[in-house]
Amino acid sequence: QVQVAESGGGLVQPGESLTLSCATSGFTTMKYSAIAWFRQAPGRGREGITCIANDGAAYYRDSVKGRFTTTRDNVKEMVYLKIHSLKPEDTAIYFCAGKYGSAWSLLEREYPYWGQGAQVTVSS
Repeated sequence: QVQVAESGGGLVQPGESLTLSCATSGFTTMKYSAIAWFRQAPGRGREGITCIANDGAAYYRDSVKGRFTTTRDNVKEMVYLKIHSLKPEDTAIYFCAGKYGSAWSLLEREYPYWGQGAQVTVSS
């Protein structure tokens, strides 16, 4: 059974950086999976922010380009999201989600495997 789980959230000050981790397990082959990060800010719907394909190629939503970096380690079955220069508007619950297949997607409906979410709060 495929499982994904986020860790690394917390309270950070504006301007700081933070790395979220997504531990995956159960994929029959990690090399043939795509992992995406979504976030849900208070009072708003969930939005896809980045997706990383099996070969490490990443796609970013325009609004986060330049500050968000996602990487993956297929041997450790881990995916990471580093957020630079955090802003109060980055406050949200961050989810990682997984699917089989290498195609990029930021559509929730295409991801059957979801973590519980990690709270990130940016405040001074």
